[in-house]
Amino acid sequence: MSHTTNPFPHDPDRGAIWTMLVERDIDAFVSADWSMVDGDFVREGFLGINGGGSDNPDSWKIGFPTLEAYRDEWLRQAAESQTVKYAEDQRLAIFRNTNLQHIEINGDIAIAHKKFDGTIALADGGREIMNWQTLYFCRKVSGSWKLTGFAGYLPFPMGTARKG
Repeated sequence: MSHTTNPFPHDPDRGAIWTMLVERDIDAFVSADWSMVDGDFVREGFLGINGGGSDNPDSWKIGFPTLEAYRDEWLRQAAESQTVKYAEDQRLAIFRNTNLQHIEINGDIAIAHKKFDGTIALADGGREIMNWQTLYFCRKVSGSWKLTGFAGYLPFPMGTARKG
């Protein structure tokens, strides 16, 4: 199966969440076009947690208290990404490095576990490392899945085993 193929062809709910969080998000990010994802959010009460790369929840912060705060950072990152010269197709590389296989649904709420793990070749011979994960919180609103918030910028994998 291709990295760009929805892995949930026979599960309409998980398929819709995958399309929103992988296909549409990647296409919008590469295009730096927020309008492509703007309708995917529940604005009221939106909350984005910034884990800052730490596996210690005590250090996580309210990074995005509003959808507008998240949108502004998303647009900043997307614009910055457009200035990078890649040696391969950025869109396909992001798809290749993205894994969204675990989606728990309980009634009209869901949590989706999106992981990024891999690299994108840069034109200068280097590579951009993608290595983090995000937990997305979703709710079905009027028959469509929407994002209510997330805990992101988390390390992948999370934590280390305790010894002794």
